[in-house]
Amino acid sequence: RSHRVYSGISLITPSGKLRQRLVETRVRFKRLPRAEIDAYVASGEWRGKAGGYAVQGLAGAFVVKLVGSYTNVVGLPLYETVALLAGEGFKVHANWQSVRP
Repeated sequence: RSHRVYSGISLITPSGKLRQRLVETRVRFKRLPRAEIDAYVASGEWRGKAGGYAVQGLAGAFVVKLVGSYTNVVGLPLYETVALLAGEGFKVHANWQSVRP
């Protein structure tokens, strides 16, 4: 079974311009036997999740193919969000610091 996950990002710039992006990710699950579905439902992980699953959780084991943004499926398409901000001149990496082992 496959499905699509969509996220919309909107940004209003300091000058009042509206910038928007729509991010689409296609996700394909493996064929799930009844016992695996029952076990997932019993786990309770699906509660409070958009689409009834968290790709970064137990349901990640169901995914056989993901085309697009993994972070979109998690909840916020990071690459696209950063690109939108950077494209408007926001210094998105200004506070990053070197991490030394």
